[in-house]
Amino acid sequence: MHAVDSEMDARCGLLAGLLMETGRRLVLAESCTAGLVAASLGRVPGVSRHLCGSLVTYREASKTSWLGIPPPVLLRHTAVSESVARLMACGALTATPEADLAASITGHLGPDAPPEQDGLIFVGVAERQPDTGDISVVKVRRCRLISNSRLPRQREAALCLLALLLEHLEERR
Repeated sequence: MHAVDSEMDARCGLLAGLLMETGRRLVLAESCTAGLVAASLGRVPGVSRHLCGSLVTYREASKTSWLGIPPPVLLRHTAVSESVARLMACGALTATPEADLAASITGHLGPDAPPEQDGLIFVGVAERQPDTGDISVVKVRRCRLISNSRLPRQREAALCLLALLLEHLEERR
């Protein structure tokens, strides 16, 4: 097993445990990871009670039609932006009424990325307030990946998203 895979499995196990302990239900909006986080989390027995699903919005048109991201936002900020990570997390919660927690990831893993976007990702977390149902973004983080090729970058990006989710749930314990 690849070392990153064992690290991913460990983080997924911790995340599943925290979701079970807190009774939270998670939905994901994944772009550059193409569903890797959901697939990795789905390997944990019993997580189906807490993982609602993942919207893999790899293309901008999917971000618009599935998550409600306005095309002018994508034009102004590009898909590789804090704004889009925020909107993806909120859009996933809006599209998934049974979820109370959402996480998003967007970025450019290359090749052929503009130099300023090459290896740049944004991860975000949003919550639905239990008393009002309002959705609010809790955190967005910018990460620069250190890997140089696509598959290691995809794994590294997934680990960044898992780390943000773990940090958030630990703070809310």
